[in-house]
Amino acid sequence: MPVDVLMPQLSPTMTEGRLSNWLKKEGDKVNTGDIIAEVETDKATMEVEAIEDGTLAKFFVKPGSDIPVGTPIAVITVEDEKLPADYKPTSKAAAPVTEEAKPASAAPSAAPAAAAPAPAVKAAPAPAPKAAPTASVTLPSSNDGSVKASPLARRMAEEAGIALSAIRGSGPNGRIVKEDVEHAKRYGTGGGAGGGFGLPAKASRSDSTVTHTPMRKAIARRLQESKQTVPHFYLTVDVQMDALMQARAQLNDMAPKAADGTPAYKLTVNDFIVKASAMALAKFPDANASWYDDAMYMYGSVDIAVAVAIDGGLITPILKAADQKPLPVLSNEMKELAKLARAGKLQPEQYQGGTFSVSNLGMYGIKHFDAIINPPQSAILACGAAEERAVVKGGALASATVMSLTLSVDHRVIDGALGADVLTAIKGYLEQPITMMV
Repeated sequence: MPVDVLMPQLSPTMTEGRLSNWLKKEGDKVNTGDIIAEVETDKATMEVEAIEDGTLAKFFVKPGSDIPVGTPIAVITVEDEKLPADYKPTSKAAAPVTEEAKPASAAPSAAPAAAAPAPAVKAAPAPAPKAAPTASVTLPSSNDGSVKASPLARRMAEEAGIALSAIRGSGPNGRIVKEDVEHAKRYGTGGGAGGGFGLPAKASRSDSTVTHTPMRKAIARRLQESKQTVPHFYLTVDVQMDALMQARAQLNDMAPKAADGTPAYKLTVNDFIVKASAMALAKFPDANASWYDDAMYMYGSVDIAVAVAIDGGLITPILKAADQKPLPVLSNEMKELAKLARAGKLQPEQYQGGTFSVSNLGMYGIKHFDAIINPPQSAILACGAAEERAVVKGGALASATVMSLTLSVDHRVIDGALGADVLTAIKGYLEQPITMMV
């Protein structure tokens, strides 16, 4: 009998997924484990596998649709059976594919999963975007792999015959994202999704509606819940970073090199911050905990979540047992996790959990900010830019490289004195970096 392929739950917080792309066609023969589709979740782009040997007989949804977990998205027939013309999925109702893809905003609402902290709020229908003029442009078809682009944008550009090198990216560090390709298809390659060269100013600033991605909806839901239900308070210290900068330079100079000259590691300031935070939590384990209505959960491992900006939002890969790992090991692990995160290839075990978060906006020149706690964690450290400031040393005015750190704390778990102890310990480790190496 036919076997329905359901939208899988690919992470504990996932209540729906967006079907990004079918990798097989209707009528294709498939084997168990074959990759048949890509699904964009609240965390990353994941793959859906065939669950039976047979023929991929029919699709029930089109790419771009938001589908609740457990809803049939396709059906597989086995042993050369024919799919009845009146076949209907047996698990949940799913509308058949029509000529036009159903807008994601009109997809049925999913009941929140048990792990989800709060029910999703039904949004009011968004106004239809205004029609935009289409430019008649002949575009080259060369998509050099050296151009920074998300996997989805690269595929869209290839299908549209647009050279990535002709598109101006609006993502982090000039990365080309889906919206940039859509903009190029609509207006030509004069600029990125935010408007650019060669287009009338009015056209580049025309009204539009951008459907929320599963990741963006998850971020909004969780952070709104955090700000409304978690009693935040904030602690800030200034850290003199000169000794750390010198130690970092010396350690990088000492790094062993491979035959091609590549160093075995290259430490960043953020690596030291992660290590210092982990050691501070190990020193004050009562802060390495989460609040639940019936009990306090005390973590046995110090697992640091590090915020990484990706297309359409951010994700927090986890550095597990970070207090026990040498700085070079932490540094290389973080670089690998960040690379996987930006490629949308993190596995659930690489981003689920975490007992404490670090968010660093210093590279953007931000001096100070207050971060929002990511439940069920009880604290997050916000790091500003390390900059030269005037300080008083021994009663005399001097200059020093100073970074502002702000600890956002859940007052249900961490009281003021304990929060101060943790932040003071972080400051101490950073100002005397040799203490992180003994």
